[in-house]
Amino acid sequence: MKKRIHVFVCFLVGVLPIFGQAPYQNALVNQGTLTIGKEAVVSTTYDFDNTPTGVVQTDGSTYYYSNFNNDNLYYPSTGSTSGHAVFTPSEEGQGGAQLISGTQPSEFYRVTLNNPTPVMGFDLKNEMNIKGSVDFQDGIVQVDSLAGMLTFHAGAKALNPSDTSHADGYVEKIGKDAFVFPIGDKGVYRPARISSPPNEKDIYQSKYISWDHQFFKSHAETSTSIIKLNTTEYWKVEKPTNSSGAIMLTLSWDERTTTADLLDNPEENLHIVRWDEKEERWVDQGGVVSVDTKEITTPARLTDYGYFTLAKVDLRLADKDLVVYNLVTPDGDGKNDFFLIDNLHRYPNNRVEIYNRWGVKVFETTGYGSSDNVFRGYSEGRTTLNKKEQLPSGTYYYILTYEKSDKHGSRTIKKSGYLHLETN
Repeated sequence: MKKRIHVFVCFLVGVLPIFGQAPYQNALVNQGTLTIGKEAVVSTTYDFDNTPTGVVQTDGSTYYYSNFNNDNLYYPSTGSTSGHAVFTPSEEGQGGAQLISGTQPSEFYRVTLNNPTPVMGFDLKNEMNIKGSVDFQDGIVQVDSLAGMLTFHAGAKALNPSDTSHADGYVEKIGKDAFVFPIGDKGVYRPARISSPPNEKDIYQSKYISWDHQFFKSHAETSTSIIKLNTTEYWKVEKPTNSSGAIMLTLSWDERTTTADLLDNPEENLHIVRWDEKEERWVDQGGVVSVDTKEITTPARLTDYGYFTLAKVDLRLADKDLVVYNLVTPDGDGKNDFFLIDNLHRYPNNRVEIYNRWGVKVFETTGYGSSDNVFRGYSEGRTTLNKKEQLPSGTYYYILTYEKSDKHGSRTIKKSGYLHLETN
């Protein structure tokens, strides 16, 4: 018979180590109220089980050397920043992955994960809410697709993720902080980064998947400008809330997972692409490349989400009859005085947006090119910053959206790229 130690009510203000026999023979069970004070240190080599009647308020340090289960309330006190939970196997334990489970969400301030078991150090089948940080020291967290979620709240950070320690599955971020999702797959850490959302209650979720050949068989169609698609990996970025906020997305390339034929000239032709559910094909989202960090960022804030990967593009193929001149020198000499897109008049149902390097919209209009409706280096548009002000010299990024009709019907085409403005 399985031996169980029951804790009904216990107020801990000092140091209380709790040790037992092998984890599969014992359990530390809480059926009442367990309060762990700020200076307390609690450790258990038993499975820990907080039952449907149990309440745990922990502001101290807790060491879990075996499995963890929470079926009721587990949380730090309001405003506390001292709570620290460490998940690591004991020396006398049986090794293997540690199960973190439960029917109710668990709330932690600071968590350290350190389990060197290969492939999977932690089996997460619980909603794990982080208010402070998670230190990924060792061990991959396998996030269960049905019962698991690793959620970082406002201000929370993921520390030291790597190939040997990251989350495999969905990670969630709540709040208006910029965030790096500590995600990977098959032992390779491949993060996704988002810029600061505008709203405190904005929620974003992301996971990374590699070597899913079946996925790319069913997601093979590409827009005209995409000449080579990265079919070895993709990221899923979702926004489950309906708020109006938007973010810029940063991905990266890695020679272990990103095919070499995409990387011959990344500064010029490597972009982020997104699977468009309506058009049922990959569409270009643009890209600002940093060769030093091997990162690529969307030039504007995203309004649509889903599946993302990298692709080699040739913007000249997007529409052969459209020619974009990306130098603007508004000095009145009659040459490059405005942002010129030749033949755009053939597509009067169009929109042009221009952003600075920080993703701030500085120009927006519809029906571009008609009646002197063009960009001359001034901030203009309904939602732009500092209207009618001349913009400084530098590199800007445009998004051109237009409607095209052909034998297949009417469809919306989006293309993006950079332009250089010289106002000095």
